[in-house]
Amino acid sequence: MDTQRALKTSERIWMNSIIPKLSQYITIPNISPHFDPDWQKNGHTDRAVDLLMRWTTDQEIPGLTLTKLQLMHRTPVIFMEIPGTVPGTILLYGHLDKQPGMTGWREGLSPWEAVLDGDRLYGRGGADDGYSTFAAVTALRLLVEQNIPHPRIVIIIEACEESGSPDLPYYIESFADMIGTPDLVICLDSGCGNYNQLWMTNSLRGVVGGNLTVDILTEGVHSGDASGVVPESFRIMRQLLDRIDDSLTGEVKLQALHADVPPDRLVEIQAAAAILGDSVYTRFPWVDGAWPMGSDPVELLLNRTWRPMLANIGADGMPRVADAGNVLRPTTIQRLSMRIPPTVDAEVAAQAMKVELERNPPYGAHVTFNPDQKMSGWNAPSLASGLAKSVNHASEVFFGSPSTAWGEGGSIPFMAMLGVKFPNAQFLVTGLLGPESNAHGVNEFIHIPTGVQLTACVAQVIADFASW
Repeated sequence: MDTQRALKTSERIWMNSIIPKLSQYITIPNISPHFDPDWQKNGHTDRAVDLLMRWTTDQEIPGLTLTKLQLMHRTPVIFMEIPGTVPGTILLYGHLDKQPGMTGWREGLSPWEAVLDGDRLYGRGGADDGYSTFAAVTALRLLVEQNIPHPRIVIIIEACEESGSPDLPYYIESFADMIGTPDLVICLDSGCGNYNQLWMTNSLRGVVGGNLTVDILTEGVHSGDASGVVPESFRIMRQLLDRIDDSLTGEVKLQALHADVPPDRLVEIQAAAAILGDSVYTRFPWVDGAWPMGSDPVELLLNRTWRPMLANIGADGMPRVADAGNVLRPTTIQRLSMRIPPTVDAEVAAQAMKVELERNPPYGAHVTFNPDQKMSGWNAPSLASGLAKSVNHASEVFFGSPSTAWGEGGSIPFMAMLGVKFPNAQFLVTGLLGPESNAHGVNEFIHIPTGVQLTACVAQVIADFASW
């Protein structure tokens, strides 16, 4: 492949075509079904699908077929296929659904308005993961325009990843014949430690999410009358959480949620830590005077990728501060999100949490933990030497630096699913969610130069496939 031509073409398509259309996509509030139960009625998902399909059709790639798959009552999937000129199948994956907009975006920004500021395009869903369709299709264009031989290529863009991909297994099974058996899976829904090289994700943590409910009264009562007699529900909640999480250190106490770190992953973590240094923690938006859980980049990366960690991500039963009267509340509900190591079974972890949280409730309170989100993580198979050489070459050509690998703290359910279904496949999980890009949070942005370079890297890896 003529790499200079490919990079220039990628940049031209991004600037002239992708950025304008991605900006339109950002304005669509196609929130994932978990956060928008009326998604079908609201129609935003269909609008996003239509926008991406129209843009893809406009690229006029010879031989590329494009289909909207829609099983009853399930979110749609965009399915694309182009025949190969060499043996093999490569599957490219992305998603089009978004996290909720959230409040607190800085002045001049909002989740549903695309704002271009230098190399950054702000708005919800651009980086996570609206760009994936554009990058995957553009990579095909780079190959076709240079007449580069390539294997059969399948592209799957789902619409419920941010809800845990509950619909995707049905599509994988229902359309198994159409998908085939991939030799290589390229996932464009991950992160990067910096914007200076191609980053491969070699592991993903799993997650157990659920509501922990503490009931102590049937109705609220005057705190002056009852406090000191009735135990406060939030204090009971604190006691329960301390059973599974050390509030002083953040260490998870349940041994069932821990796993040994494979030696090869430890070597990769040490290498990534050497590259990133203190940016492992300085990249976060700290308040003045705050500090991280430690200063050793290796230990922090281990915390982030191979150790369980608990987060409280929501609460019910508490009035707004402005509405808070002197009332002893009857109930406290907290939404827990427990990140678990890549090799820990989510069902086992969820059961261990439920048993520990519900046993012997303090003061006879009614305590329930409902783990309604259970996703196991993923540990990548060893990288084939040909793929490793190709990825490193692509990074050096298009970024000017060697590639590197690390684990991600988040989850991509599709990877674990495919890892089980296609145990012999190779995986290139990558993405452009880098420092400050803030997926799921406020001020989310996509770093455009990385999008340009990543697209060219994907094309190069596909071009190299036949020579592995």
